Amino acid sequence: MTVKPKERTPRRRGFRLVGLGLILIGCFIRVMDPYPVRMTRLVYFDILQRAMPREYNPDLPVRVLDIDEKSLANWGQWPWPRTLLAQMVENLGEYGAAAIAFDMLFAEPDRYSPVRLLNDPALAGVVTVEDHAQKMDYDVLFGMEVANWPVVMGTAARLSDEGNQVSPTAGIIEIGENPTAGLISVPYWTPIAAPLDRSTAGIGGVNVSPLGGTGIVRRVPVLWGGPSGPMPGLGIEALRVAIGAPFILAEGASDEEGIMLAVELGDFRLPTTENGEVWIRYRHDQTELYLSADDVMQTPDDPDLRAEIEGRIILIGTSAAGLFDMHLTSLGESVPGVSIHAQMLEQIITGEMLSRSDVTAALELLSFVLLGLIVIAVMSSFGAVASFVAGGAAAGVVLGTSWLAFQNQLVLFDVTFPLMGGMANFGMLAGYLFVSTEREKREIRQVFSHYVAPEILDEMEVSGHSLQLGGETQEITVMFSDIRGFTPLSESVSATDLVALLNELFSQVGDQILKERGTIDKFIGDAVMAFWNAPLPVEDHPCRAAYAALLMRKALTEFNASDVMRGRPPIALATGCATGQACVGNIGSRSRFNYTVIGDVVNVAARIEQSCRHVEYDILVSSSVHRLARQDLAMLEAGFVDLKGKSDLEAVYALVGDKTVLDSPKFRKLSTAHGDLVAAMRDRQSHVQIEKMCQRCAMMAKEIEPGLQRFYLSLPGRAADFRSDVQSSQVVFSHHGRERQPSA
Repeated sequence: MTVKPKERTPRRRGFRLVGLGLILIGCFIRVMDPYPVRMTRLVYFDILQRAMPREYNPDLPVRVLDIDEKSLANWGQWPWPRTLLAQMVENLGEYGAAAIAFDMLFAEPDRYSPVRLLNDPALAGVVTVEDHAQKMDYDVLFGMEVANWPVVMGTAARLSDEGNQVSPTAGIIEIGENPTAGLISVPYWTPIAAPLDRSTAGIGGVNVSPLGGTGIVRRVPVLWGGPSGPMPGLGIEALRVAIGAPFILAEGASDEEGIMLAVELGDFRLPTTENGEVWIRYRHDQTELYLSADDVMQTPDDPDLRAEIEGRIILIGTSAAGLFDMHLTSLGESVPGVSIHAQMLEQIITGEMLSRSDVTAALELLSFVLLGLIVIAVMSSFGAVASFVAGGAAAGVVLGTSWLAFQNQLVLFDVTFPLMGGMANFGMLAGYLFVSTEREKREIRQVFSHYVAPEILDEMEVSGHSLQLGGETQEITVMFSDIRGFTPLSESVSATDLVALLNELFSQVGDQILKERGTIDKFIGDAVMAFWNAPLPVEDHPCRAAYAALLMRKALTEFNASDVMRGRPPIALATGCATGQACVGNIGSRSRFNYTVIGDVVNVAARIEQSCRHVEYDILVSSSVHRLARQDLAMLEAGFVDLKGKSDLEAVYALVGDKTVLDSPKFRKLSTAHGDLVAAMRDRQSHVQIEKMCQRCAMMAKEIEPGLQRFYLSLPGRAADFRSDVQSSQVVFSHHGRERQPSA
């Protein structure tokens, strides 16, 4: 069965509409950008960085002064007295540091100052201080030293409003529609102990992620929104102090408020997200980045240290485990927070800034749409396999584009949503195609179920039986069944009612054929043709065909008694069956063909069915059926008949019943009497004797199969049909008006 283009068009249109609907749903999900979509995208960006991390350049002017475990062991636990920190700042300044930034907080006065020790009630009477030192304040000493050098103090976000308000020292110039309105907001800043807040050259936020943020640090704010206005991050503020820039330029969108585009500082330009963050392109943590605070404290003038410090931005932080300043990077490494500030400064200086704009997001959405359209177009025309190949090729192009964009332009192009969305679309469309195909298969199966038994259809599906032009020769059993008295019936009813009546009759008759694993070849006007043992083998197919004929007889009796036939003359069927070799297969043109049979056995079955009128019985079978099924069927010899187109006479048999009838005592008795009758006719006994024997058999057959009565009443006039020496070319006279003459 072939599907015409006109029939395929609505299905394709429906399929494409479903595909477009899925694309629209995917676009809506991408615009909403739920948490799973965001996290998948970020994980992919981590994979890109791990595949090609940034290389470390030791010549970059950034170093970290690490208060490491060795420093704590030599100089005591943290926090150190501010006098030690003042010494550290002095040494760094003497070494020529371009900027000194503390990635730590000085929120409280130094508890080691003599003035505070003397005022501590717990230490009263225990601590004695010389008179000249009683008013010494280490914070003042530290502040005086800080004022001498380019020092940046750190402040951190917090939720409570305690202490003095912290104001940034850097000037912020905004270009656009109030771009800083969209910065990540900080409720309050941790205050800096006096007089350090007035002595420092700059103040920057030490946080590397928003307040309460946990997990991998992928973006770091360069500007924060605070209660006193925008606050620069520690790294960007250290860079500002190092180059001596008086202000930071915040560039925003000109047509929309609160959208940051970039931050400019001197000759440096940092593309940012709309809320003022920069993507960190990580490199593996390197020991060359770190200087030990202990080395700076113990060696007043070391040429090697000077070479490492002079002209560089020095970020002071800690990697000591007990100080809890460790963060996870996109490379899967746990590094101190000060290292993240340092890596941000490195990529600002080198210009290796990762970027991701709204244009990139729009291109990702366009990629998803294009992938979806490719899947829809190919799948609707060529099927799921071709769609998978085409979609895979398109996905490879998108993946390669993403990799090249990252490698060459440092653009973060997300492929997870186009690919996963495309795969989801493919899966759902394939499911839809499967469901629609299964529905079509069920429809086709339903159509074929009128011609082939359901179990044969099941076997064809399991065995993968293919429909190809051509055929093969094999033994089959063919049945022809024709309605008797159709012409008077057609004259008594309208054409519409006649069609409805035929449909109902053929439905009941066809069901019996299918029940016995037969294949309905065709309906020819008021006749039906069926065959057995094809397209799949059917054991005992002659018996199956005979059983179907018996069931058809029973179904016809019920049909004549139904409301459909009320007030109408009963319908009779004439059925003929024959077994023999035939060519079975698809016969027709290459585009349209029928599964049918061709061979002499077809003609034999058709002529036997036509002989039912002559024999006066409704079901006749050939000698081949009798030979193969006589152990399972009740059959009686019905003589030799002349088949049109055949030179030899064909022996036919009346099919009386199944094996139950065959084994019944009444049929055995009838069979014996019938044998005597046939012998009498062959022995040319008197006409009177033959009539008596026929009447006796008719009485016996009344309780077995009433239709045999007409058969036996016609036998006296058909005695010559039982003599094998009668030639079809000779003529005798019979009660049917047919002339035949027995040979001598």
